[in-house]
Amino acid sequence: MINQDEINSGGSVRNLCRGGLLWVLFFIMCGCALPSKKLMIKDLNMQFAEGDIVSAKTGGPVSFDGLIADLKDSRMIYIGEIHTLKSHHDIQLKIIKELYRKNPNLTVGMEMFDRTYQPLLDKWSEGSLDRKAFIGKSHWYVNWKYDFELYSDILEFIKENRIRLVGLNISFHIPAKIARGGKESLSDDEKKHLPENIDISDTAHREYVENIFRLHRIKGLDDFEYFYMAQCVWDDIMAETANNNLKDGVMAVIAGNGHVLRYGIPKRAFAVKSLPYRIIFLAPAGTVAAMNNVDYIWVTPSDRRGPAR
Repeated sequence: MINQDEINSGGSVRNLCRGGLLWVLFFIMCGCALPSKKLMIKDLNMQFAEGDIVSAKTGGPVSFDGLIADLKDSRMIYIGEIHTLKSHHDIQLKIIKELYRKNPNLTVGMEMFDRTYQPLLDKWSEGSLDRKAFIGKSHWYVNWKYDFELYSDILEFIKENRIRLVGLNISFHIPAKIARGGKESLSDDEKKHLPENIDISDTAHREYVENIFRLHRIKGLDDFEYFYMAQCVWDDIMAETANNNLKDGVMAVIAGNGHVLRYGIPKRAFAVKSLPYRIIFLAPAGTVAAMNNVDYIWVTPSDRRGPAR
């Protein structure tokens, strides 16, 4: 079900722009929990059990080894999440470990940090920051809000292995301002942080976002065009940052499920660099998902935890 407390927390779009919107997107599109506690994939008209990794290519389950084998030629691997699910971060770490084992020239890009923090993220990857300093200097509980423990194992693995960590996002207040007042509400300095290209032409993406906008109106968000522009800015900046930070090797992109759908970050990044990619969408048992915009759906437990307060 939709977590109304997260939607209403603070009553502002800023709460949505640090991750809550993707929670809303996922649960609106997936609907309420299924009594069977299996995942229904609606375009396959089939249910799958917790732990299944379902391939869009075959329409059936594959092993973890089979999944990893299929990633071998991909340069971008998009791994989605519901931010508050610990099981999703455990799966992300499992995939990252295997990618690193096969290709030490791995970069991890994360939605959870904006691009202005890159010098700090470099220090973390170099091992020159301790945990307390990293949380404080990255303003984790100002910008992202969710419990750091949910991400700590991923971040510690990155630090221990000196893996390059890249902040993909735009400063978190900018999409919030666009959603309320459009791009013209930004200051000249804020406009300098916008992506070079903003693609608002994808009709399927527009329909997807508009369904959410119409189904669940949020106080203060009255103009769909502003709302949609904010979503596209969000996706385009992460696509641009991922492209700009991938030279040789492979990048694992960690972002909310709504961003890793094909018409989110992946299509926008591919339009510029045409690098092969795969999308791994993480969906809790007891919900409904669709296969048409991803390569794999991994059925996970539904161990929901709330945001840090």
